[in-house]
Amino acid sequence: MSDNKLTEFLEIPKQFVKDGNHFLTRCTKPSQTEFTQICKAVAIGFGVMGFIGYFVKLIHIPINNILVYVSPSFITSDLHSRNAVEVHKLYARMSCTRTIPKL
Repeated sequence: MSDNKLTEFLEIPKQFVKDGNHFLTRCTKPSQTEFTQICKAVAIGFGVMGFIGYFVKLIHIPINNILVYVSPSFITSDLHSRNAVEVHKLYARMSCTRTIPKL
């Protein structure tokens, strides 16, 4: 039984090497026109994905600013009664935690 398992274990790398050699013998080097077509397709793909990412980020920034950085009126009304150092510390805490601190 152990001899059978050993042959099964050794068959996997042999089959992998055999499939690899078969793949490499069937592959051919692309011609100049094929290579330029592939390069153009890749460049167009990079451009399209770049524009999609740019527009998603362009839309995401204002929405993120609206959702995260809007301060309720009770915080802004309470800030008028504090001095400048306390206000600066409060805004620093808000920007670090991105949550509204308790007063």
